[in-house]
Amino acid sequence: MTSTTNEYTQVQETETSMTTRRRRRRTRWEVHIPLVIICLIVALPALYAVQVATLENVDALEMNPPRLFPPGADLGDNVEILFDNRDFGTMLVNTAIVSLVVVVAKIGIAMLAGVAFVYFKFPGKWFLFFVILLTLLMPTEIILVPLFDLVGKEHLGWLSQQEGSAANPRLALTMPFIGTAIGVFLFRQHFSNIPRELVEAAQIDGASPLRFLYSILLPMSWNVIAALAIIQFITMWHQYIWPKFIISDPEDQMIQVGVRNAAGISGTTDFGLLMAAGVVASIPPVIIFVLLQKQFMNGFALTRDK
Repeated sequence: MTSTTNEYTQVQETETSMTTRRRRRRTRWEVHIPLVIICLIVALPALYAVQVATLENVDALEMNPPRLFPPGADLGDNVEILFDNRDFGTMLVNTAIVSLVVVVAKIGIAMLAGVAFVYFKFPGKWFLFFVILLTLLMPTEIILVPLFDLVGKEHLGWLSQQEGSAANPRLALTMPFIGTAIGVFLFRQHFSNIPRELVEAAQIDGASPLRFLYSILLPMSWNVIAALAIIQFITMWHQYIWPKFIISDPEDQMIQVGVRNAAGISGTTDFGLLMAAGVVASIPPVIIFVLLQKQFMNGFALTRDK
């Protein structure tokens, strides 16, 4: 009797397990199919841009209605025109240098500010932190004119179009952007969640603040650093208004201005060349994000158990 009861119980458990698996499988498909459809809808503009990038201008204009497949055969020709006739290689290098310099400077300054706001006491600390956060509400566009005057001939003399000045456009492209309110906020929140016992242990061992930052805080902050680096790199990579505003020499220009100027030929727009320029300019940020996406997601887990 006991054996029969055990067999019946095992059969029931097996049936229940199979039913649960079927429900989970059905639920998984019910969730994944709408998600795949939504992802395709979101990706349609990018897919269409890649498709147009493979066409000549005449084919792009005659493609009505728009289609994603089959792709054309002119992607290589469009990319070759960009690098041979539009100086895309130089602009990519310029943008990479400016973006990396700004990212490194921003991370260093933000880390030092985060340490100051968490581990030091000084008058007006909270007021200063509030003022830093207020800068998030100030768009770059409203400070373009005073910033232009500051870096121009009468003050710092960094602009290449100013005759007789100490022309250094890369300083004008980097120095105004090395401060970051969002970076200060992220590092302050991150350092606030680090146990205070580590600070006390470092003080007992006689570690200086910089040694504490380098030996303890830095190894524990790689996720936040990666998250901030991705944000700032993409932001600087997509700079358009400020470089367009201050740079007159094409050899010093940034990539987004080059994208805008790539397709202008005698007053007409070559859409195949324009889309190819957009695709090429988007590759470095995509690579950076793919390489650091795990650290990017972990970097915003601002809780003690991360």
